[in-house]
Amino acid sequence: MNFLHNIGLYIIMLQKMLHKPTKWKVMKELILKDTEDTVVNSLGIISFVSFFIGGVITIQLALSTTGSFYPDYLVGYATRETIILEFAPTIISIIMAGKVGSFITSSIGSMRVTEQIDALEVMGINSINYLVFPKVIALLLYPFLISIAMFLGILGGMIACVYGGYSTMSAFIEGIQTDFIPFHMTYAFIKSFVFAFILATVPSFHGYYMKGGALEVGKASTKSFIWTSVSIVVFNFLITQMLLG
Repeated sequence: MNFLHNIGLYIIMLQKMLHKPTKWKVMKELILKDTEDTVVNSLGIISFVSFFIGGVITIQLALSTTGSFYPDYLVGYATRETIILEFAPTIISIIMAGKVGSFITSSIGSMRVTEQIDALEVMGINSINYLVFPKVIALLLYPFLISIAMFLGILGGMIACVYGGYSTMSAFIEGIQTDFIPFHMTYAFIKSFVFAFILATVPSFHGYYMKGGALEVGKASTKSFIWTSVSIVVFNFLITQMLLG
């Protein structure tokens, strides 16, 4: 029953988020700040992880496809498919659930503990719109991060493959270009937009409705990461079944 109650409360939060919007002059500043906190400040970790995980994926694929039965371009082809379809949109989103999700939950939860949210309500401000809506708008740029993850993942894979002696650069590039299906990019970005909405709203829900003191902020952040990751995995399955199944 508690699970169903939380789902209902989450839906109510989404409805309240669109009611009684904050003045644009204030909202613009909030969006810019949340864009810096959630998108710009995540560029470093996403670039680092994507580059090296792309290299690891390529090395593992190269070791698994050695032999005369496999064409030389297969490593590049498999690397492209793996990174575009699953690694960049899904695995990066789970990493972001730990970084961005925990940050959102702890920041809103701290405002709840220090009664700043109550102060917003007393001043007649829709606190949900004030706190959650800017994060949803800011994370509309999330597919931009995913495109960077795709590029750096494939680049890292190419460097690992060529300098590791597993294949030539021309064969790897041929694999990247072989049988490319443009809809796979559309599929990846559709997932990215859905995951961005989850990353903005699920952690906000856990921060906004948390109860207790400073100790509970940490517990709420942990619970937020778990449920954000679960939501991403579930919606990843549903979207894949609908679009590629």
